[in-house]
Amino acid sequence: MKRAPFLLFLLALPALASFSSWASESVRLDRAPINPNDLVSLQRGAHTYVNYCLGCHSAGYMRYNRLTDIGLTEQQIKSHLILGDAKVGDLMKTAMDAKDAREGFGAAPPDLSVIARSRSSGDGSGADWLYTYLRSFYRDASRPTGWNNTVYPNVGMPHVLYQLQGQQVLQVTERTGTGGHKEKVQRLVLDKPGTISALEYDRMVADLVNFLVYVSEPARHTRVTIGIFVLIFLSVVLALAYALKKEYWKDVH
Repeated sequence: MKRAPFLLFLLALPALASFSSWASESVRLDRAPINPNDLVSLQRGAHTYVNYCLGCHSAGYMRYNRLTDIGLTEQQIKSHLILGDAKVGDLMKTAMDAKDAREGFGAAPPDLSVIARSRSSGDGSGADWLYTYLRSFYRDASRPTGWNNTVYPNVGMPHVLYQLQGQQVLQVTERTGTGGHKEKVQRLVLDKPGTISALEYDRMVADLVNFLVYVSEPARHTRVTIGIFVLIFLSVVLALAYALKKEYWKDVH
């Protein structure tokens, strides 16, 4: 697949941080159907990230060889995930020059190493935000890019995956709410289908989000495993200590 800009300007402008936080809290987020233990999903997500994201967005805290954690060999990483002259031990950095990015886009596209953690909120996890956001683009002729997003209104990023998903339009209707007040209801409708079905697109986005969650904390699985063994060990020690205490004090009246 041809590498294309992906997640362009997501959190790129610090001045919009408070606004984007409000936007994410005002929209119901869909639950991201991800599984951190699904290695095949993580591998598909890594492939999508390299082909669509890495052209603009680094994952600067992740090294290519760390992807052996998700079941890939170094040879597979070299053959399928390293598209330039990077080495398998290098960080996953974009080849785009930061100065060129600022001149072309107004701001350097942000690093996505911890995007899944930074987007967590009271209404849902960062994974839920990303999963909903990437499925909520719609055509908007008033925007410079021709695209808008219900999760992140007036976002500067175009929908680079529209050929896969298709083109959605925003339908706004009115309904009578509590107390007889009129309420506006927004609904995204697929106007022109893409090259893959809606189910396939949702799965692709879920795989990508799954990978971004992994990248945000690659040691999570190891940490949880160690924690479980530590709790088991402490439980055994507690049982032995209690038995020893009973033995010492059995003759004390």
